[in-house]
Amino acid sequence: MTTAVSVSLADLNSAVAERSTGRLQAIIIGSSDVKLSGVAALASATRSDLAFLANPLYRADALTSRAGAIVLNAADRDALQSQSAPLTASLTAMAVCEQPYAWFAYAAQILNPEDSVKAGIADGAHVADSARIHPSARVDAGATIAEGAGIGAGAWIGAGAVIGARTVIGDAARIYPRAVVLDDCRIGARCIVHSGAVIGSDGFGFAPLDGRYIKIPQVGAVVIGDDVEVGANTTIDRGAMGDTIIEDGVKLDNQVQIAHNCVIGAHTVIAGCVGIAGSTRIGKGCRIGGAAMIGGHLQIADGSSIGPATPVPSSVTEPGHYTAFFPLMKHREWERAAAVLRNLPELRSRVRQLEAEHKAVELKPGK
Repeated sequence: MTTAVSVSLADLNSAVAERSTGRLQAIIIGSSDVKLSGVAALASATRSDLAFLANPLYRADALTSRAGAIVLNAADRDALQSQSAPLTASLTAMAVCEQPYAWFAYAAQILNPEDSVKAGIADGAHVADSARIHPSARVDAGATIAEGAGIGAGAWIGAGAVIGARTVIGDAARIYPRAVVLDDCRIGARCIVHSGAVIGSDGFGFAPLDGRYIKIPQVGAVVIGDDVEVGANTTIDRGAMGDTIIEDGVKLDNQVQIAHNCVIGAHTVIAGCVGIAGSTRIGKGCRIGGAAMIGGHLQIADGSSIGPATPVPSSVTEPGHYTAFFPLMKHREWERAAAVLRNLPELRSRVRQLEAEHKAVELKPGK
């Protein structure tokens, strides 16, 4: 739902500065009048495309790129200019700034603005009589809005999406086709919930009794702040007692599982296939790598980074970068390493015994 526009590099730079409230301002080298209408990778860009260089590994691609402009930092600019003329034959301009990736992200938004929501309720939508739909909101065919739900100004509910009873969808939120937000949940302003996501399903709560399991009613909800993005097929369970809370600015990738009563701090990003067990509190500004598995009833300090495929069985009390996965190796080598790991307890005991024997010899008279 985007429509490309054509913008000069000078105007694009001004728009990025405005959108970032002055935090990002590039220095233009070359033609500031070049017209840009799209974004592309360095190797495939054409004269009308903006590309970016944020990793020195791709400097060779930048030297031969046909992009109309490249956004990069000063170190990469100096490296390119030391290897060629100030601008390559096909390259028109450079936009030099301290954070080129962020500058590029804002520029890409400007070049590909979201289509405006066309207000209205489609004939094939199922809207309860007591639901409240703002006049500027859009509800597509096949969507279901249950009793007492509220849809905010400029919000979009895609085809086949389900909004449960008494659930509130904030202003300018976008609920993509076939996403589900169940009863009593609250979604903040400008949130994006992608297709297949399920928000507010029952948490996994069962009490054991004589080899059987008794279901515990999950009577809480899910509360999501503003500017949160929820990836496709991600699931966020409602709280058992109290709510599961996702704070402002959190970004969740596809296929993330967040269990009941978790709290995810503001502006934390979580990559695909992460699983988070119940009642865990993840701090603000954390980064969780793909397929990390985080145990329940623990805390992760603000600003922590958890590497991909890392198991987290206990609380992280100090911010830092934590990694605990087993690195890739040939299968036969892995088998030998696994055999050593299996014997570590025995080896530890033998080392301690040898240390004790050595100390006993040192303490003998005459030594």
